[in-house]
Amino acid sequence: MDKINLVEKLGLISEYWHPKIVGEINDSFVKLVKLKGEFIWHSHENEDEMFLVLRGKLRIKLRSGDILLTEGEFFIVPKGVEHMPVADEEVHALLLEPKTTLNTGNVVNENTVEAEWI
Repeated sequence: MDKINLVEKLGLISEYWHPKIVGEINDSFVKLVKLKGEFIWHSHENEDEMFLVLRGKLRIKLRSGDILLTEGEFFIVPKGVEHMPVADEEVHALLLEPKTTLNTGNVVNENTVEAEWI
């Protein structure tokens, strides 16, 4: 059992929108990600997805309206809800999601990546 330093792990991430696994709890992964720009509209049919902002401001666009998250705030996107994360400036975030969660959810395209351990 080792403790995890989030700042050190974030320093190892060089690409935007490529989540990296830093831990696991029960049937979920703890992931870190750097975000900048707009992602794609997508949903996760069977999984909730939690975004916790560690640095910066993240807007999560929903069809019903936007959610603005600042440092220290989190939002859980319920399964089946279409959303699009947007980061005008670089954002560092922690994701908590089931191990089966694909970063692009119901859409598979050039943005789809398999999360790797760091």
